[in-house]
Amino acid sequence: MIRAAQAGPSRRLPRLPPGVALALAVWLGPAAAQKTQPDAPFIPTPPAVVAEMLRVASVGAYDVVYDLGAGDGRVVIAAAKEHGARGVGIELDPALVARAEAAARRAGVAGRVRFVRQDLFQADLSEATVVTLYLLPVLNHALGPKLQRLRPGTRIVSHDFPIGDWEPDHVSVVQGKRVYLWIVRRQ
Repeated sequence: MIRAAQAGPSRRLPRLPPGVALALAVWLGPAAAQKTQPDAPFIPTPPAVVAEMLRVASVGAYDVVYDLGAGDGRVVIAAAKEHGARGVGIELDPALVARAEAAARRAGVAGRVRFVRQDLFQADLSEATVVTLYLLPVLNHALGPKLQRLRPGTRIVSHDFPIGDWEPDHVSVVQGKRVYLWIVRRQ
């Protein structure tokens, strides 16, 4: 089991100032799982941070890397190109999915990666051996219960933001950005 202080579906989200809470409620809306617009802006992960995320997860040719909120696909493309892994990018924005597919073709890894236009809360992660995230803290927290159900040994890596109050197995800093690693343990 991932070490967490009461992380689970019954936990409340962290208390936010009223203005922030209202803004998030309006932004995410009551039917966040059925959204057709992204819940977070696309901010590209710097190449050095991508490399560190894949390094701390010990990504290898046997891995299947899922990137939730894949943006332009750079994480799964690097996993395939640099480590021989297979990858799946989950992205809601169709323009970013098309951009990621084109980038995979240019990188020569289109046969090892795929990009799916889908809400990350609806994605089937059962094939994943590594899951990467660069999402807002509220989204990481909301994903916590889904991530806890992953197979033991699955590595979860987040750029910049923790997952609720989970205790990370490793934290590193590259170019001023934190990279968190958790390893799913038996429950």
